[in-house]
Amino acid sequence: MKIVLQRVKKACVMVDGKCVGEIGKGLLLLLGVHTDDTVREAEYLVDKCVNLRVFSDADDKMNLSLADSDAEVLVVSQFTLYGNCSKGRRPSFVEAAPPLKGNELYTYFVEMMKTKCRYVATGIFGAMMEVELINDGPVTLVLEKLAEGKQ
Repeated sequence: MKIVLQRVKKACVMVDGKCVGEIGKGLLLLLGVHTDDTVREAEYLVDKCVNLRVFSDADDKMNLSLADSDAEVLVVSQFTLYGNCSKGRRPSFVEAAPPLKGNELYTYFVEMMKTKCRYVATGIFGAMMEVELINDGPVTLVLEKLAEGKQ
């Protein structure tokens, strides 16, 4: 499982011109599910996202996490994170989980985040989405947890 985490001042995901998920200060999480992923990878990354210290404290140091702040979360499915561009000119998506499995793990991840965070918004799995954001910092990190037995 792979996440592109962006600290944002605000973010919105739109489908067919309508905002379906919106947050103020918080984290935008673009979430890709690998074909070998299980709930273990989702649980690990939920814990990592909730406890990663990426928000500034009173001394302007990145010492606060989601758990320490009133920040919000927007989770957007992003199968293209597993696009392999190493050969040819067209990405291959064979490493991305098939839609049924991807949706199950995406939904599981979101539900776990909702148990740990004050407010969690989402996009619509499988939809063509437009994401608008104001990156804060900018702070952008890539988090990945490989399935057991993978390198």
